[in-house]
Amino acid sequence: MTNLKEKLNHYGQKREPIFFVIDFEAKEHYLSPLNMLEEDIVFSFQESTHCYENKKVPYTYHPIPYPKYEIAFKAIQEEIKKGNTYLINLTFPSKLEIPYNLKEIYDYTDARFKLYFKDQFVCFTPERFVKIENDSIYTYPMKGTIEASIPNAEAKILNDQKEMAEHVMVVDLLRNDLSMISKRVRVEKFRYIEKIKAGERELLQVSSKIKGELELGWQDRLGEIITTMLPAGSITGAPKKSTTQIIKDIEGYERGFFSGVFGIFDGEKLDSAVMIRFIEKTHEGYLYKSGGGITIDSQCENEYLEMCEKVYVPFF
Repeated sequence: MTNLKEKLNHYGQKREPIFFVIDFEAKEHYLSPLNMLEEDIVFSFQESTHCYENKKVPYTYHPIPYPKYEIAFKAIQEEIKKGNTYLINLTFPSKLEIPYNLKEIYDYTDARFKLYFKDQFVCFTPERFVKIENDSIYTYPMKGTIEASIPNAEAKILNDQKEMAEHVMVVDLLRNDLSMISKRVRVEKFRYIEKIKAGERELLQVSSKIKGELELGWQDRLGEIITTMLPAGSITGAPKKSTTQIIKDIEGYERGFFSGVFGIFDGEKLDSAVMIRFIEKTHEGYLYKSGGGITIDSQCENEYLEMCEKVYVPFF
């Protein structure tokens, strides 16, 4: 983490445009000046997705067996009862079979933020990590998902007490993270709805917008700003330190770059995204990593279904 912080500070102090990728535990990272970016790394940042009619993609996936998920879920409930966590993001890999390579998946998918990285993984994520412009820093936690086709879907998700509690916890966590690196932190927009294409389905996602004000010359401490915010609160939980350790103990696999972050610093501004909706290439084939937030009010069957429903490829 210290080495990563120093590198980012170095580029920030030089105001040199860079691209960065950081894994979930900030153990591995890739940093490159933009003018030296390797050809097998491709990324895209766009403010909104296109209104394409999604194609049917011939893929199948194989999630972990429900009994294995249930064991992890019950272990998390015990940790919650002990007071070690009150919100935790539980994830697992699903085996994915799809007749496309990673670069083709990158090219054919439509998402707000996309990354193809060295034929190792691809992600097409709807979630921004942090954005910095005009000496202000913004973060946009996403918590709460429902299929748009469900009658009164928007009202149902916004009035769901379990979803409300989970979202409030994440917003409080992100407010605290921002307060460590900025001043006058405030929630500018609370629990608004965004539409997301999920393969042939359309989802409603609940987000909030939080803002903090940075001191002039914040670029000089670019590394401190980014590493203080890691790992992203929406894909860990609260309190962050103990919850991150529980994740490592209970999930039983290495997240790697999944749920890490990637971004671009242009010398004056920064934008970045959380690496969810993530497909990794392994010697055993493709793995699609997904999950969701668990609280004391969560139902195991519902959370398992949410993990499965987040396995999708939004081809257009």
